[in-house]
Amino acid sequence: MPLRLVFMGTPEFAVPTLLALSAYGHDIAAVYTREPKPAGRGMKLQETPVALAAHRLGIPVLTPKTLKTEDAQAEFRSHEADAAVVVAYGMILPQPILDAPRLGCFNLHGSLLPRWRGAAPLNRAIMAGDAESGVMVMKMDIGLDTGDVAMAERIAITDAMTVTELHDALARLGADLMVRAMAALERDQLQLTRQPEDGVTYAAKIDKAEAKIDFAQPARAVLRHIHGLSPFPGAWCELPIDGAPVRLKVLRCAIADGHGEPGEVIDDDLTIACGDGAIRVTQLQRAGKQPMTAEDFLRGTPIAKGVRVG
Repeated sequence: MPLRLVFMGTPEFAVPTLLALSAYGHDIAAVYTREPKPAGRGMKLQETPVALAAHRLGIPVLTPKTLKTEDAQAEFRSHEADAAVVVAYGMILPQPILDAPRLGCFNLHGSLLPRWRGAAPLNRAIMAGDAESGVMVMKMDIGLDTGDVAMAERIAITDAMTVTELHDALARLGADLMVRAMAALERDQLQLTRQPEDGVTYAAKIDKAEAKIDFAQPARAVLRHIHGLSPFPGAWCELPIDGAPVRLKVLRCAIADGHGEPGEVIDDDLTIACGDGAIRVTQLQRAGKQPMTAEDFLRGTPIAKGVRVG
């Protein structure tokens, strides 16, 4: 029979899993998510994507500031859940929370553990030049993404793939994977495997200071850096326009033929030399403007061959 679940998640990445578990017929007793935050021009409080989805499903939503208090832990136990499903919740679960569900807490993680434990696995996988990524269902313990793994699915990372595209693909893949994992748990057939000790890497949170493009790197490394940060926070460079440096986010690019000094524009199509090879910018964004193709940008702002990108 269906499980009684507590769902814990916050961003858009978690929404497909919540919807899939509900559609499967599991009894979702409560949804835990982060508190609303001010956003937009009016700085109005905006609920998380998971909260909005839970409201549409008619599921109670809780937004505790902490799970470390006795009151919060007692409330969590009161749901009498068989299991908790955690997808990008954004808050560390203390041991009393991990121990509360009868069958445990299960996390959907966006990497092929033990590679890329931590906060930004999708960005780091692309930026490191990984050939593949994936999602894993893991039974949580008190460590950082150190629990035993139940199931996994893999996906190839191409050079044309941005982190947004990888995010969307893994969100869909992960929803199906978690449904299958909970079905196996329901039948008492979910098998767990310890993570290997070799190959552990940590996906540190993206620092905005990392976003500046270093054209001294090889072209493929530059491309992966750009796509791993697209669209947020966005890899950037400065281009001299009308005699003044203007910051541009580069959102998409492609490997191109040609060579020159790193950062040198080597043709009229915004191809920029790197330490080895070159990239051609195909999509960019000027501060305060909408993203646009490089073709549209160059139509209004021609950039001459020989200009140096700062």
